[in-house]
Amino acid sequence: MSQSPFHELHAAMQSRVDRGFLPGVSTVLLRGREVVDRFVCGQADMEAGVPLRDDHIFRVFSNTKLLTSCAVLLLMEDGKLRMDDPIERYIPELGNRQVLRLGATRIDDVEPARRSITVLHLMTHTSGLGYGAFDPGTLLFNAYTQAGVHNPLLSQAQFIQALAPLPLNFHPGEQWEYSLATDVLGRLVEVVSGQSLGEFFQQRICGPLGMVDTDFWVPEAKRGRLAALYGGVDFMDPTKPGLNRMDAAPFPGAYTSPKLRQTGGGGLVSTLGDTVRLIQSLMPGGPTLLKPETLALMGRDHIAPGLCVKFPNMPVNPGRVFGLGSSVLTTPGRFDPPHATDEVSWGGLAGTIWWIHPRLNIAGVLMTQRYFGFGNPYCFEFKALAYKGLGY
Repeated sequence: MSQSPFHELHAAMQSRVDRGFLPGVSTVLLRGREVVDRFVCGQADMEAGVPLRDDHIFRVFSNTKLLTSCAVLLLMEDGKLRMDDPIERYIPELGNRQVLRLGATRIDDVEPARRSITVLHLMTHTSGLGYGAFDPGTLLFNAYTQAGVHNPLLSQAQFIQALAPLPLNFHPGEQWEYSLATDVLGRLVEVVSGQSLGEFFQQRICGPLGMVDTDFWVPEAKRGRLAALYGGVDFMDPTKPGLNRMDAAPFPGAYTSPKLRQTGGGGLVSTLGDTVRLIQSLMPGGPTLLKPETLALMGRDHIAPGLCVKFPNMPVNPGRVFGLGSSVLTTPGRFDPPHATDEVSWGGLAGTIWWIHPRLNIAGVLMTQRYFGFGNPYCFEFKALAYKGLGY
């Protein structure tokens, strides 16, 4: 019997589990909407010896951004907002922005913003907002921490009130910085639709697509399917094997109560199957969640020339730019498959990954539970071997 074209991918993912880099991992590869490969190995709970299954629930963190971006685009298709709308049209508190001066050493060393933040700036992480998570010690990190913008007990409206007085890191449209912009978009969806973000997701995305396990919390009846969360033994060196359990991350009680804030940038849990359904809905071969012209806009570069996706302590590829809610690869870099030009992708803090290649009509999903795992070596290995198995 001939080997599967995906045997190298399966062996590599199994090796990552066996060598202590991942507790468990599940992957799906698509050609069009057809699932051509599905692989699950490892454990959902290492201490209890629970094998990972297709139906285990993962903390998807920034995979949430894809749903929030789709929600904004659905409202655009409804004619209820436009990409060039200033955000203060819907959220007045975010108008009349101040910006930190170049070289500022105090949070009050500011100047007026040259332009308003637009919906497009928020969709592309060029708004001037920061994240307050990946840049410890900076003025904005400290200001966000002091203001409590990440407090999960704040309502969406209270989150905006906490964020509003703080300056921007740069003038809107002039730089790229991963940020709380998608959390602001979550509030935008609420204001424009008149629904909570979770209600909008269920009515317009999760319900129609049959995504029955995607939500902002895990009820008691499903709690046994929530995969345990782990972190590497050395967060600064992902090449060291070994995992530590992290039950209290990102905060004690996360995902166990419906009263916590529904954060558009990173609050959802989901399963392999639900994530695949969402990806399938964004590919040709049947009814799509968004109009074909909207999907084409998502996969187009929307940031200024010379800007690209950049993270601290991560390799930079000037050819990885940004579309409407996701990165777009215009030129493959050192760690990208050579045929990946035009790929649209993103991932989550606990190691989940999705990518769609519109031109080749292929896609991939990886679900795991390694905190600060996105961007680790297994991510690049998964994608390279996935492309190889798919014939590219």
